[in-house]
Amino acid sequence: MKGGRKDKFFFCLLEYFPEHERWALKSLLQLKDESGVDREDVVRNWIDKFEVQDLVVDFPLSQPACHTCELDCPGISNCPVPEVKEINELIIELIEEDQRLSSQNPKQYEQRRNADDEVDFTRDIFHKESHEHILSRSFKRRLKKGYLPYWNRPIDLWVWNFYYDQLLDLFNSSYDSFGNTSLMIQSRFSYLKRHFPKDLELYESFGPVIFIELLRAGVLQKRHIQNFNDIELGMETRVDLIQKLEQNLNLFIYDHDFEVLIKNPHAFDSFLLALAGMQAKSGKRREMPNWTKPEHTLFLVPNFS
Repeated sequence: MKGGRKDKFFFCLLEYFPEHERWALKSLLQLKDESGVDREDVVRNWIDKFEVQDLVVDFPLSQPACHTCELDCPGISNCPVPEVKEINELIIELIEEDQRLSSQNPKQYEQRRNADDEVDFTRDIFHKESHEHILSRSFKRRLKKGYLPYWNRPIDLWVWNFYYDQLLDLFNSSYDSFGNTSLMIQSRFSYLKRHFPKDLELYESFGPVIFIELLRAGVLQKRHIQNFNDIELGMETRVDLIQKLEQNLNLFIYDHDFEVLIKNPHAFDSFLLALAGMQAKSGKRREMPNWTKPEHTLFLVPNFS
């Protein structure tokens, strides 16, 4: 969904065939502006035709606390809304524990901090979670910037806790629910959603996190992520990556769909979301703590191990 009004985007359908105990890419629907064609009708017809039951999008399905709040705002630090208070307290706990370790043994703390900052290409990026002490300088800075209840949701802190350092290392980015979600995209999705069947189950996920979980499971290598959008190496990288996904995840992809995934990164983004849904349907997903409001967020993090 992330793109301009005229950007082409894809719906990717994976279906499970129990007689073969295998998943297959059954359909890739490309939506683009064409005269005389209503894109919303195309989506609804596609959903009806294939009897789609579950849909994963790269779009926030729940709103930040401020969007529905009607209180006279006392400011973020004094916010009485329970979910905001809880997230602020969790952030304070992380920062205070880091400060305690620093005060307890400043020399050892600084040695560990400097070692963590050293550039080491052989270091496993999963040697610790971002929330594990000692905190990286970048993660600590992010926590000190605070939680913005008009911009962030509780799930944001969870993603920061487990993926912040890896997102920065691999993608030079972070995660903010509404960081790159414009009013135009919100309106677009709100309108599109009205054309979905009432019984269609919606979920959300985040492509870079899916990539990281594939890397954690050894399905792909770091170079696949680094070269994915490279002008010269991107197509070759996607060929190798898709072949590894077929082999490791027992997937079947038709040749014509294979070509589309290779040539169009937007199609591959949709394919990643479908993989998250596939793992969730197979019971392979990370469980979220209650403070992330999982019943509202419906955020999928697949487990490929």
